[in-house]
Amino acid sequence: MIRILSESISNKVAAGEVVERPASVVKELLENALDAGGTRIIIDVEKGGRSLIRVADNGSGMTHDDALLSLERYATSKISNESDLFSIKTLGFRGEAVPSMASVSKFYLETNQNNHGPGTSIFVDGGKIKKVTRPGAPSGTMVTVKQLFFNVPARRKFLKTINTEMAHISDITSKIALSHPGVHFKISHNGKVIKDWSSVSDPSNRVADVLGKNMKNSFYQVEYKEGLYSVSGWISSSADLRATSRGLYIYVNGRFVRDKTVRHALIEGYAGRLMKGEFPTAVLFITLPHGDVDVNVHPAKNEVRFFQQKAVHDLVVKGVSSTIDIAEQPKWETTDTDYAVTKYAPASDPAAGYVFEPPVDYNSTRDMPEQLNIETRSDFSQKEIPAKKQATFWNKKYFSGLRIIGQLHNVYILCESDEGLVLLDQHAAHERILFEQLKKGVENSMGPAQQLLVPETLELGFMEKNILEKILPDLVKAGFDMEHFGGNSFIIKAVPVFISCADVKSVILEVVETMAETGSSSGISSKLDQFLMLIACHSAIRAKQSLAHEQMEELLNQLDGCENSSRCPHGRPTWISLSSVFFEKSFKRIV
Repeated sequence: MIRILSESISNKVAAGEVVERPASVVKELLENALDAGGTRIIIDVEKGGRSLIRVADNGSGMTHDDALLSLERYATSKISNESDLFSIKTLGFRGEAVPSMASVSKFYLETNQNNHGPGTSIFVDGGKIKKVTRPGAPSGTMVTVKQLFFNVPARRKFLKTINTEMAHISDITSKIALSHPGVHFKISHNGKVIKDWSSVSDPSNRVADVLGKNMKNSFYQVEYKEGLYSVSGWISSSADLRATSRGLYIYVNGRFVRDKTVRHALIEGYAGRLMKGEFPTAVLFITLPHGDVDVNVHPAKNEVRFFQQKAVHDLVVKGVSSTIDIAEQPKWETTDTDYAVTKYAPASDPAAGYVFEPPVDYNSTRDMPEQLNIETRSDFSQKEIPAKKQATFWNKKYFSGLRIIGQLHNVYILCESDEGLVLLDQHAAHERILFEQLKKGVENSMGPAQQLLVPETLELGFMEKNILEKILPDLVKAGFDMEHFGGNSFIIKAVPVFISCADVKSVILEVVETMAETGSSSGISSKLDQFLMLIACHSAIRAKQSLAHEQMEELLNQLDGCENSSRCPHGRPTWISLSSVFFEKSFKRIV
């Protein structure tokens, strides 16, 4: 039998579409505050939004009648006729958010329009208006959402941990703050301020505030226009890439969106400069006539549909590629007889982004240390510290007893044994060595460290900060000299001696972001192992990397000291062997 749902149930169904989690509440309330002209927005959260979410703004506020109407489903001040539905000029529009939130929480609304007379205060308990008063109130609106999903236990039990939910709240606030630099945003959790972004006149300063101060000087500014369509913002250089797409911020007419068309165009704009699995950091603002984009695709308003999809795609490709082409063309400094690349090598060159230096001839180095520290970068000439002699963990001497023949394709080390031929994967083998050295440093609390000449400051998101903070004591044992520097910032003063200190900040940032995106076990030991595995992987010598004979010897010596020399930390084999019998049978010497 078909029934018409009650208003209460209808609102709860709508809440399931609009209010997925506490971050959804924050997003809707922030968008309403911005649509009301708010220039100062204060967000207070308790227990990751489970207990309380409060958003207060200094916007235009509402009259008494409008405040009551805002609690009715499909009531909105932003659409007056059908044509408005397909030319949305505001951030909020569906008319479902406020009644949906009120139906699944203890909901308080306080508002006053421009200090005209008394304000309005409304208390709604699970969708039912319980109390309406007319107190004195400042201009603006304050919405308080308590005990979210208290009357929908099936939804409440699916909420994640407090830190995870707070990370989502911080993330959505950051995304909205990036597109509104003239607005002051302040967010607190359990009474502690975690973000406080003052209004700025220069949008690049907001990018620096949100993504890190080092970003401002390392980004390229994009400004490109074709007719009524334009794209602007900032993108990272082709030498500053990440392993995840968490650094992509795409906005359409000021609204943060997830759009495959724009994302594909952005990546295509880096054509020839990205490898598979590499992503730039980008903050891109696409502006076009409101009638040329449909934002009414999804209740959460994070998806859009373009009227001229190809035009938008081509706009972004041209804007990004032309910016990079200009910024990364070779720049030359002239002396009397020499020319040297001073900033960027041609994009096709594998050393793009690094200053060319004459290679070091290790075979002719007379004062070579007893054991050569294996470098982690492709350019071995960039030595930063003297090599350190590594301790042998036990007296097993299998690999060091092999006779090195050479490298195959600069990927595999070929060795002769008494039984036949041994092939080692140089990356997998070095990854195993570094992982065990890092683990032993943690276990023995005596990881050797090398000081950075200039300490590095690392700025993270809320989720990434929580991951790093939990494993920080063990990282210090492994040889990292790192400490919390206030807010979501950390300072790095030293790193383990057996990994490169070149660009260590980017490596750690990439590792933590990968952990945040892929997820990890809740156990601290599991998080630590995952971190150490990723650090070892990023720091290990690479495939296609040429090694001197002494470096191959040192790799074999150190592999002898590993407890599990047969597999890399991810489970790949580090070596295989082919017996003499195999060759004799293959060449029909024996049958």
